[in-house]
Parts: sequence; C-alpha cells; structure tokens
Amino acid sequence: IAPENNDSKHISIFCSTCQQTIHPYHLLYHKKTHKALTLLGFDSSQTKTDNKTLLAQRQKLVSELTKIPKYSETHRQKIDYSFEFLMDNHTPTSYCDLANINNPSTFKKVNNSLIKALSICQDKNSTWQGDMEDRFIVLKNYGNRSDTCFLGLVDGSHGVTAAETVAAELPLLFLDQLAQTDSSYKKSKDEQQILDSFATVIKADYMEKEKIFSDKSGNDETNKTNTYEWIHKAYAKSFWRMDRLLQLGRNEVSKVRWSGCSVVTCLVERIPSKEADGIEEEERKHPENNTHSPLARATKGVAGLLHIANTGNAHAVLCKNGKSHCLSKDHSTSNVSERKRILQNGGNISTNEPDGLVEGYLRTTRGLGHHGDPVLKRSIIPVPHTISVPIDDTCQFLILASNGLWEVLDYNEVLALTLTTFTNYLRTYKCVQQNGTSLYMCQYLMPLTEDNLNDSKAIKDLQDGIEILYSNKDIFLIDSKGNLKQNYAGQELLKTVSPAGSEPAPRFEEDTKPYPSNCDSQTAGRGRVTSETLYDAAASYISEQLVKTALAAGSRDNITILIVLLNGC
Repeated sequence: IAPENNDSKHISIFCSTCQQTIHPYHLLYHKKTHKALTLLGFDSSQTKTDNKTLLAQRQKLVSELTKIPKYSETHRQKIDYSFEFLMDNHTPTSYCDLANINNPSTFKKVNNSLIKALSICQDKNSTWQGDMEDRFIVLKNYGNRSDTCFLGLVDGSHGVTAAETVAAELPLLFLDQLAQTDSSYKKSKDEQQILDSFATVIKADYMEKEKIFSDKSGNDETNKTNTYEWIHKAYAKSFWRMDRLLQLGRNEVSKVRWSGCSVVTCLVERIPSKEADGIEEEERKHPENNTHSPLARATKGVAGLLHIANTGNAHAVLCKNGKSHCLSKDHSTSNVSERKRILQNGGNISTNEPDGLVEGYLRTTRGLGHHGDPVLKRSIIPVPHTISVPIDDTCQFLILASNGLWEVLDYNEVLALTLTTFTNYLRTYKCVQQNGTSLYMCQYLMPLTEDNLNDSKAIKDLQDGIEILYSNKDIFLIDSKGNLKQNYAGQELLKTVSPAGSEPAPRFEEDTKPYPSNCDSQTAGRGRVTSETLYDAAASYISEQLVKTALAAGSRDNITILIVLLNGC
C-alpha cells in the first residue's frame, strides 16, 4: 500500500467554529479571522464582512473605550490590529502540497486484543525548534500481563533531559505501585534492581509524606474493584516520586533553568471475563450497593479499560461512535482554576499574550521537573489529572499528542480530520486483490458527510442516562449501559454495503505474520492484503497526515502523535 503523490490534495480540516472545510495552509489565517471578528464584536461564526461595516464597528468600539475611566492602550491596539487584519483581506489563494516530515511514522507491534494497530509520528518542526524534546513510551505485556500495555507521551521543555528520564523511569515507578496492590503485575529482576537503586532518594522521611496517597475511605477489595481509585492513587504516587528523582538534576546542563516536561500516559487493560461475571453476580446478590459502584455497571458489554493520567499540555482524545472525548485536562494559564491556584499560593502570572506565563517563563501550570528555579517550581506541581474509561467495540481511535498539535487544532477538528483521513485512505488505495481482480473499498463505504462531522461534542454535552465515574475529583459521564451517549449519525461510516448488482464485499484474511518492512511486499497469502497490514498502514498514514497538517497550520512546537486504532474502527 503506497501513497500517491497527490494525497495531500484530499486533506482538509473541518472548522469547528463555522463548520466550513479548510485547507491546512489556510487554517492559521482562518482562525485569526474568527478571532479578529470576535474581538470587534461580530458573531464568531462569521468569516466575512464589508469594509464599511468594519470601519463603523471600529469607530464605535474606540469611542466606547475612550469613555471608560481605566482606558487600556493594549485593548485599543488589539482593536486596531484586528481591524487592519480584516481590511487587508490577504486570504491565501495558492495551493501548496503538505510539506514532507523529517521522520516517517514508526510502527509498534502490541499484542493486545483491544488494539488493531499503533503508530507514532514525530517532527522536530525545524522552522521553529532546534531540538526534538518529545519522547514516547510503548510497552506491551506491561507487568508481565497479556492484553495489558502502557502508552505514554512526554513533551519536553527547555531541554530533553527530564523527558528522557521520565520516559525511562516513570513506567517502572507506576508498575511498582500497581504491584503493591495487585499481585498480577510482576516486575523483572532488572526492573526491581533499578527500583532498589531509588531507595537512597526515596527515604523513610519522604515516604512519610506519601501517606496522603494511602488515606482513603472504604479501603476494601470491593471498592478497589469497582472504582479503580487505587490505580489513580498509584498514578499520583508515581508522579510524585518521579518529580522527586528529577530533583537530583542528573545530566542537567543549566544550573538555574533545569528542564521539565508535560506528560500523558495511558494504561490499556482488558477486563477479564471472570471479573465482569463476578461484578454482575455481585449486583444480583446486593442490588442495594449498585449506586456505589458505577464502574461495575459500566463493565457490562465492555471489552477493556483506559486509565489516563496527564499533567501539562499533552492530551489524550478518544473517538467513540464518531464523537471526540477529551480524556485529559489542560494545565495551563488559560485554565481559570489553575490561575487561581497559582495566585492564591503567592505565584505570579505575567501579562504576556494570550494568557500570561507562570513567573514570566512557562505557560504550563503542572508538570514534572523545572527544579532549577525554586520560585517557578513553587507553582509547577506534579499532581496529575486521572480518569478511568470503559471501552468497547464502539471505540474507534485513541490519540495521544503533544502541544505541537493542540496549539493549532482543537479536539473536534482532530477527530474530523482523523475520520476523513481514514476514510480517504480506504477509498484511495487498493486494499483487496481477489481472483486476480483488483477491488476498491470505496465502492463498499458509506459516504462521510458534513452532517456526521457536525455532531461532535464534548463529554459535558452528554445528557441521557449519565453516571459519574471516579476520576480524581473530575467526572466522566456514561450512560446506563456503561457506554458514552450514542447518537452519532456516522457510526455506520465503515459499514460495508454492496451496490446494486454487485457481489458482497470481500473479507480480509486474518494474518499474524510480522509487518513487512518493504512497502512493495505488503501482501500475504495468495496476493491478498491482510486486515492487519491494512490497519498498520492506515495508522501510519493517519499519524503522518496529522503531523503534516499541524505543520501547515502554523505549529511552532515539536509535534509527536501516537495514534491507536481500536476495535471500533
């Protein structure tokens, strides 16, 4: 399966503000237009207005501003800049192919029945960045458990030292915490040896401070099984210890400005059938306890669980039934609660645009590292946001990405782009050869319409039959059957249908052979492309297109995207 030269011509972004389809190179200007119109008091969904109306609106705003006792020259400059930007009308009209990325995508084979394919794609963004400071984590058979893997993405800041250390040691610290509660998680001798070496740093007096993670109500086996609060506390404790190890300053270059990082991690585990059966049996015996175990009811019909933890501006987004659900929390100066926490604790946030910088230096408000500056570290805490999410065959994609993607695209735009790219991949490339005749998946695909893409909402919009799933003082909404609300019109997007007078859609052969490195030989058996090969290539194609789109849209940061194709795709 080899990409064609003009594949980028099919890539477009669905603007979540005005519902228009935009080419990646036009997105930066397009979003600036929305921002300028909003600042001048127009409807944010507008994209055009005449010059006479713009002039009248500017004069009105300036007149009102001069009458205010506390006149703001900064706000006046914003009005003038927005007016001049809209008057120039320098809409880019020339078409440009998406730029090639420096590094091709990387396949990672994970033996997990919940995952069809996994791919990572990175780009240093050499126009704006001198070094690649992002790192990723993909560990299969995590804790010597089949159908359990640990995924992570570390977005480095002011150096790569902290990101490299976290990528190497955080999985071990988390595994150590899990093994203390669940004996099914096993550590190898080498892993235990590394953990033992940390004893000189994690001493008794430091462990005394960690007792806060052990203080929990309802400390019994049933509570552990039903709420998975113990995993959230294991996350919190491992992040706490990781930050303590970074305090040693190993391999740091600067004396005052040590490196730091944002982190997003995901523990993917399959729910054992015995556990699911046991939960249902427990509900039948003790129905009065059902209100205290929302996750127990959520496991009905659920294949597995995602346990997410994040600090900073690295995020995880789940696509379920064609809807985007952000599973992480933004820890930056744009977050009102984070700003309030910092200011109440004596920290300082500068007036830099758009939302200020912590101590005039950093936009993120939580993360690991940054120990070189004690004033800055007072505000940057290592406390992660954690959440547990049940997944089933309606879950399609899981995307972990660094700030380089999220600074130019929002969650809904990334989802729409992922769906259209996946559909375009299947439509464009020959994927089945049967009886010497080439067939194309496009004749068996339902069309992807704008109506389908318009119906992408955040978790907070789910209203019917909701339950609260424990997530470290945050909530995740699920319906009475344990699924996210299901009303996406395009959930039949990949349903195979046969046109009138045609033969039924061919089925892919299953194959467990390793993925071949040569793209020209990605066929198996009797010249057929296996479903495994198809999904591996699709994951690679999607991750590369997301990186190319972020570059074209004006990203100024390192870009790393880890995409997981789940069973629902």
